[in-house]
Amino acid sequence: MNIVIDFDGTIVYDKYPEIGKEKPNAKTVINKLYDAGHKIVINTCRANLPAANAYSWLIDNGIKFHTFNENLPELIEKYGSDTRKMSGDIYIDDKNLYGIPEDWEVIYEIIIGKVACAEFWGCR
Repeated sequence: MNIVIDFDGTIVYDKYPEIGKEKPNAKTVINKLYDAGHKIVINTCRANLPAANAYSWLIDNGIKFHTFNENLPELIEKYGSDTRKMSGDIYIDDKNLYGIPEDWEVIYEIIIGKVACAEFWGCR
């Protein structure tokens, strides 16, 4: 699955333009999803230096991802360009309707439930 993940307020607590502390279990869960073969796309409204700082923070803190603020290469090829909207099967963003759980272990269980449903029953 392609999983699009917001940065501020989702991976870290929102302290923009600074970078907040990592949210509970964010690194562990994101890396577990990456290692399980899911494609991780980091999507942030940050631009220029704040975006570079977020990118560096992810690298420095060992959080694995495939792309940062751009679609996966295979989707860019499919659509003929890097569309403005990040294409994903799952979007994790603190601005979701009703927000997101505080602890990423809860988010992981929700994602695994969705993956199992998609694999076995074809649900989306």
